[in-house]
Amino acid sequence: MWSREVDLLVFGSGVAGMTAAVVAANEGLKVLLCEKTALIGGLTSTSGGAAWVVASTQSVRAGVPDTVAAGRKYLDGEVGDFGPRALREAFYASGTEAIDYLERNTEVKYRVNNPYPDYHAEQQGGVMGGRTMAPLPFDGKLLGDDFELLRPPLPEFMVLGGMMVGRDEIKHLIRPWTSMTSLKITTRLVFSYLRDRLSHPRGTRLLLGNALCGRLLYSLRKTGADIAVSAPLVELVREGGRIAGAVVSINGKLVRVRARHGVVLATGGCGASERWQQDLAPEAAITHTLAFDGNSGDGLDAGVAVGGDIDRNHKSPFFWMPASVMPWSNGRVATYPHIRDRPKPGLIAVNSAGRRFVNEGNSYNDFVSAMYKSHADGVPSIPAWLVCDRRFVREYGIGVIHPVWQNLGYFERKGYLKSAPTLAALAQKIGVDFRGLEETVREHNHYAATGVDEAFGKGSFALNRYNGDAANKPNPCLAPIVQAPYYAVQVYPAPIGSSAGLRTDGDGVVLDARGKPIDGLYACGNDMSSIMGGLYPGPGITIGPA
Repeated sequence: MWSREVDLLVFGSGVAGMTAAVVAANEGLKVLLCEKTALIGGLTSTSGGAAWVVASTQSVRAGVPDTVAAGRKYLDGEVGDFGPRALREAFYASGTEAIDYLERNTEVKYRVNNPYPDYHAEQQGGVMGGRTMAPLPFDGKLLGDDFELLRPPLPEFMVLGGMMVGRDEIKHLIRPWTSMTSLKITTRLVFSYLRDRLSHPRGTRLLLGNALCGRLLYSLRKTGADIAVSAPLVELVREGGRIAGAVVSINGKLVRVRARHGVVLATGGCGASERWQQDLAPEAAITHTLAFDGNSGDGLDAGVAVGGDIDRNHKSPFFWMPASVMPWSNGRVATYPHIRDRPKPGLIAVNSAGRRFVNEGNSYNDFVSAMYKSHADGVPSIPAWLVCDRRFVREYGIGVIHPVWQNLGYFERKGYLKSAPTLAALAQKIGVDFRGLEETVREHNHYAATGVDEAFGKGSFALNRYNGDAANKPNPCLAPIVQAPYYAVQVYPAPIGSSAGLRTDGDGVVLDARGKPIDGLYACGNDMSSIMGGLYPGPGITIGPA
């Protein structure tokens, strides 16, 4: 007996699940979206929100038109035979259509970031801008009571206890006195935020992934689709050879929901599941994750239980980020993604030998790959250390420590930041070879003077330069490490999401081990085997396909 009946039943409220739900509802289907946690947005809500899409209409508008042929050349060259090729072709064919549909029929609006290079823009088909799009800011007040239903960003990515800040605004906020423009921007942002706090738990000016989720939630409500939170998937129900619905726990009560047209699994993959980490990457010895804790493999478990197959043809089953771990005084332990500090001039990453092992300005996925390679080559590199001096920390911050406005003693007492008056003393404190560290810094400082990193090429690639400091000459990513005291922060490899997932055809229908479709069952987002095959060609390569 069915307790409830809908046309489409969707599990998961990140960008994949909400997009599936809003499109279906907009096309006239009766939709129920189920989210197992109490908040909407999943990992997407705390992400950068960027979408990587080939040959978009938005790229033409921005004056950097792309072509499917160039995108195919680049992506095929990056990914090779990893991942599902048929699904990759579906992405080339439908990426533009999907974004245009959302723009016409929902509040989801994107703009192209230019420049924003592919992560290996120098390769054939790579571009300096046009494929990565950012969601437009969104006024959270439009959500009404649903604003408190939206999962907030990570606290470390907000200031003043709840204000989101754009990349281009940071320089004004940390040094508001440097110009009248900076003072005006800072004053406007802060007063608007304080006004929000009179009636809201945080700022209502939403950016990045939070803006994307806010726009999707707002659009979904306008369609009249039903949303159930604290509603985990218990099991899929097969009837007459097809998936006919599912058992859902809603408000603690088991409800059998019939889905006339199908069930969509969009629970975010398994990046936070120790069990799936052990299954897919036992050698990785994962100790920390940046995946949303709700990404525990529910969709994969449900799909496998009815015969679905996990596609393991991935160079890596997970996407990676170097992360540090900060124990805050309130008892919360933050796992922090190191994105912006590594490419800046005056920082190096070293292993236990005190030696560099990577171009620090490379993408986060490439950085962690180098950690694993160095470790496998016999030099312990997990964890690794980011090393810099006082000037660097003051100018750029490091990890959770913001630039300029700093209480470094607090972070030292918490064990997050290590410091010493000499490199030898720092090496002893962090447990690396002091001769290696001193020689490495001396060599690095020579490169900083010449502007050429002869060891790893930091600053010679488009992505390095984009995230470096253009005002720093002659290389935006190199500066000497000379100003005592010296500092270090420990980083670990951490999954930011899973690449391995349920095998599907080009329409997202889940396939069994023989490659036959399981009628009525679909997967998308990180529950679906990624077309990237465990590689990371550019920013937004999970959200674009989702």
